[in-house]
Amino acid sequence: MGSTKSWTIGLCVSAAVITAIVVVVMCFSYLEYYEFGFIRQRSTGIVDLSKVHTAGRQLLGHDYEFKAFQADAHLIELDDIDVFTSDKLEVKLTVYFQYFLRKEDLSLLHAAYDVYYKDLMKTSAEDAVKGATTTFNTRDMITNRAVLEATLFKAVSDRLGGTCCRLNCSAFLHACPAGCKPRGTCTTEDKGLFADVRYFQLGPVSISSSVKERFMKALTLQEEAEEEKLKQQAQVIRKNTKAEIKTILNEADEILAQGNATANYIRSLSEANYTATVEKARTEGLKQIFTRLGVTSQGYKNSFDYVRTLRGLSHVHISVDFQQLIAGNLR
Repeated sequence: MGSTKSWTIGLCVSAAVITAIVVVVMCFSYLEYYEFGFIRQRSTGIVDLSKVHTAGRQLLGHDYEFKAFQADAHLIELDDIDVFTSDKLEVKLTVYFQYFLRKEDLSLLHAAYDVYYKDLMKTSAEDAVKGATTTFNTRDMITNRAVLEATLFKAVSDRLGGTCCRLNCSAFLHACPAGCKPRGTCTTEDKGLFADVRYFQLGPVSISSSVKERFMKALTLQEEAEEEKLKQQAQVIRKNTKAEIKTILNEADEILAQGNATANYIRSLSEANYTATVEKARTEGLKQIFTRLGVTSQGYKNSFDYVRTLRGLSHVHISVDFQQLIAGNLR
């Protein structure tokens, strides 16, 4: 009888201990390293938004638990989005981006969307991508990938993150975009969807066969137009070159003619000066000869001058009256 009573007491104590352990365990709530959240009352569903709790274990009580949100990167893939370019052609592109919920704005996110924000983030990002591609033509979509990626990154970041400056402007690329509002003046609408897009990657850009044909036709026409333009420019250049050559040749002929005229003038002037100098010297010499020889008759003077002139001619030979040839010029 005593052993039965002891066994009953022991069973009750064990049950009480186990119950206490279970109750104590149930009073603890956990947040993983990749989570943060708010405290929520199980019985009423009321959420305390006054504080955002981070990873760890806390004794909240059996009627309380954590309402968790994802604290690490949300990985989004927008596959084969149909977008239109500025030249009205349809193109498919794929983008990948990673966004993080902002801890300081988590209460605003909860008030606006609760835990049902993921689809909204995805559709909003897709709308931002479609709107940003309308400034690019089909060629730019293929050849200017770096510019396209940067533009899409900025568009998605602005759509999800809003126009409010972040707490740390150096945290990521578009933390404080140009013209962002200081946090002290920001409204709820300025904060976008309360998420930061920190990383963005542009995937494949594909064009349908029909669009490719239209694109190639447009490129061909453009190249043909460029070719015709270059041909016309070449013709103009050739004509201008021929005209320049003709002008240069004319100028050369003018310069040559002017040079020849100047040379002839200088030569004639030199010859005239030479003749004048020689004649002056001859006259002076004859005057001295006639003076020294005492020749006064003008006839003798003219005869002497005549014989001297004949003597200076290379094709004239002088001989005496009796038919005897005097070789060479008279000395």
